[in-house]
Amino acid sequence: MVPHVVLPPSGGPRPEAPVVVGYHLLDAPRTPSAFAAAVPLDGLDAWKIYLGLPLPTSDRDELWRLLGEDAVLSLYQHVLFGALAEFPSALASIRRENGIADDVPLGMMGGSMGGAAAQLVMAESGYAAHAAVLVNPVVRMRDTIDALSVVHDNPYTWSSASSAVASRVDFVARSADIADAAIRFITGADDMPDVILNPVGAAVDALTASGATVDWKVVPDMAHALAPQPGTDPAPQTPHAAAVDRLAVEWFDRYLF
Repeated sequence: MVPHVVLPPSGGPRPEAPVVVGYHLLDAPRTPSAFAAAVPLDGLDAWKIYLGLPLPTSDRDELWRLLGEDAVLSLYQHVLFGALAEFPSALASIRRENGIADDVPLGMMGGSMGGAAAQLVMAESGYAAHAAVLVNPVVRMRDTIDALSVVHDNPYTWSSASSAVASRVDFVARSADIADAAIRFITGADDMPDVILNPVGAAVDALTASGATVDWKVVPDMAHALAPQPGTDPAPQTPHAAAVDRLAVEWFDRYLF
């Protein structure tokens, strides 16, 4: 079973309440329980399901080794395509466990690489999302990898295989594949421009051109992480995460119901 946390609707558990599925960051908060503590969608009258991303290993040193070996092929493709493959059975199982109806409105949420997973689910799973909130998300993998390579002075060499992965994780080019959902982007003003902010701007422009319902909110003084390091266990909500939570609830209240 996929690791997960379920929070009930603010009005109490009931089958007909909508569902929001969220994917955590690979930065802090990096687990379902930590993400649920940071962004609990406080006051939202919907089921909140926080799913774990499928990492190839839980060992931090091994993850760093995989990043150095080939970030796209050794790590990120397993995280993203694994999340996509697990989504239908994970959602069905959690619905059965909690008595949630199958035909309720669906919202998606994700942060950073979890934002890429949320977009991939929206584009390829066959499940129609009414609304989505993407926090400091990866929206165009090639841009993010190339920019991080500059930051870390470790150039990434693209192959045909890794380029194919990046093409599937290019939601600027694929904006029409997710444009049926009302999408809010939330970014930190202090996040990295070439890694996150500029690609998000391109995604907003592409979605707007596609006729989608989309907006972009910026949280002052916030960088990339939403919780204190190491981000594996639930921690008290930071002011930045509280701001993200309010903006996410506002969007879902408007477009999920």
